[in-house]
Amino acid sequence: MTIKIIGAGFGRTGTTSLKAALERLGFDKCHHMSEVVQNPREARVWRAAYRGEPVDWRALLRGYQATTDWPACTFYQQLMREFPDAKVLLTVRDPDRWYASARETIFSLSAVSPTWFRALVPRIGQVVKLSEHNIWEGTFAGRFLDPAFARAVFVAHIEEVKRVVPPERLLVYNVAEGWAPLCEFLGVPVPDEPFPRLNEREFLRAMARRIKLASILGPGLLVALALVLALLLT
Repeated sequence: MTIKIIGAGFGRTGTTSLKAALERLGFDKCHHMSEVVQNPREARVWRAAYRGEPVDWRALLRGYQATTDWPACTFYQQLMREFPDAKVLLTVRDPDRWYASARETIFSLSAVSPTWFRALVPRIGQVVKLSEHNIWEGTFAGRFLDPAFARAVFVAHIEEVKRVVPPERLLVYNVAEGWAPLCEFLGVPVPDEPFPRLNEREFLRAMARRIKLASILGPGLLVALALVLALLLT
């Protein structure tokens, strides 16, 4: 088993739906940030990759046929070299909508997670630490709260992918387009079922609100919330 599809689009561009769609099409499993939640030891390797340290990509992604979302999208060029036969999917979205979504969900979750909460729920802690290191302080240079700067980084990444990836190897794709362009690009039949429309936005927003409230009310409630989340994530 090897990587056949490399997702180059940033998170909050429909990557959760794309993961479900690719797995439905037989490209199972598809790596996504949610996989790091399930395998938090990965986070150290992804942070090392961002620092430019050598990574055994085949070992890291053993058992996967596709990638999408962060952290893998940052390393699409390295993955293209490692898996020269893989196709590249660039998920895109309106920059303003993307920024609003990312700020309300994945950024907020990182911003409101105190150190002691991360220690109590290691799976969340590792993902938050990875996000801070590779995404917010890395890709966005600590300036994600500057909307114009963040949107510019988002657009620049899209243009870079279009410039770097050979056209015959690339699909620029909005998940709102559904099955047809995706299946045509991958050379697989269109399933006789609706395209998956998954969006964890409300879940992430609610989690961020609860963590923020718990951190205000005190460590006792924080411990209780941590235990509940630990049970939900098992």
